[in-house]
Amino acid sequence: MLERTLSKTVQSISKGFPVILLTGPRQVGKTTLLKSLSNAKRKFVSLDDLEERKLAQTDPAGFLQKHKTPLIIDEVQYAPGLFPYIKIHIDSNKKNGEFWLTGSQKFHLMQGLQESLAGRVAILDLLGFSAFELNGKAKMHLPFLPTEKWFLQNSKIQKKSHNVHSLYKAIWEGSFPRLLANKNKNREVFYRSYIQTYIQRDVKDFYQVSDNLAFYNFLRAIAARTGNILNYADLARDINKDAKTVRIWLSILERSGLVKLLEPYYRNINKRMIKSPKIYFLDTGLASYLTGWDSSKTLEAGAMAGAMLETYAFIEILKSYWHNGKEVSIYFYRDSEHKEIDFLIESNGKLYPIEVKKTATPGLLDIKNFDSLQETGMEIGHGTVLCLRRDSIPIGKNVTAMPFI
Repeated sequence: MLERTLSKTVQSISKGFPVILLTGPRQVGKTTLLKSLSNAKRKFVSLDDLEERKLAQTDPAGFLQKHKTPLIIDEVQYAPGLFPYIKIHIDSNKKNGEFWLTGSQKFHLMQGLQESLAGRVAILDLLGFSAFELNGKAKMHLPFLPTEKWFLQNSKIQKKSHNVHSLYKAIWEGSFPRLLANKNKNREVFYRSYIQTYIQRDVKDFYQVSDNLAFYNFLRAIAARTGNILNYADLARDINKDAKTVRIWLSILERSGLVKLLEPYYRNINKRMIKSPKIYFLDTGLASYLTGWDSSKTLEAGAMAGAMLETYAFIEILKSYWHNGKEVSIYFYRDSEHKEIDFLIESNGKLYPIEVKKTATPGLLDIKNFDSLQETGMEIGHGTVLCLRRDSIPIGKNVTAMPFI
């Protein structure tokens, strides 16, 4: 089993919190990770088991009497009524590391958590395998920030770099552990089953969306827009639904951890809230399946090649933070003259610009919009071009071109 970067964070944080909630989409390895860290010292119970779910829902006190701590409760979103009883238990016992919980519906759980377990629970996010994890470098996976310190530490890591074909193969396959761990598993069958299970068990059960076909068409329309600015009116027209339905269904995808909206950068936070965001699928393999690319070669040569590459870069940046138990202030930039920068990371009062390019020979034209950031009044940090180079080289002033992380 490949090691996960989040392993060390779970073990460390568990020493300081009574409860850990590990969230993320289905099939990203939440249960496998926690089981691997428990060394059989924790009892495991899954609320996918209908008998256990019924007991947790109808008699939460009896459920906790039956299952002694330390305890892993899998898919806890099925019984949010457990939270007040977990609070009673931890307030009585005053021990850290008592409960490890998993849930694939993070926002569905938040209200109950905030009401019952505020200050007692640490919430961590997990996505599929990162490139570092797949290369066996999980412990060396640092939150990506193009500073001198990061480049120095990263230069010491001997890691396998992608050529354009292997990169698009990784994009096309995606990052779900169960699919990647079984080389004989049929990719198309896996993703088809994944979507069917998601719509039937999550969308229908939790959100009472009854029109499965319409929601599937909505999923495909969102996947086709990954890496692009979201136009709600166009999306509503394409799926023949009203704007209200589109926003509700989009919130379902966010709550399920399948997509993330990226806000534009403005120093005035209120402006960020009213400007159109970009949308990103959080697994490129799933997005590739939904948009009908039947091989990595057709994807590499197709109309979505650039958008998928940008999506891949965005996901890897997120993983570098989330899998270290951290959040990242990341945006995109677009000014009134339509000058764009793919990503901006805001950290310690600086803006770090990042461009994503499908080239092995980036040049000054690729970073021409970095100068536009002077108008923000913020200090500008070191810039980066993520590209197909095998090694890192400086281009321009205070900018480095480097292989994909």
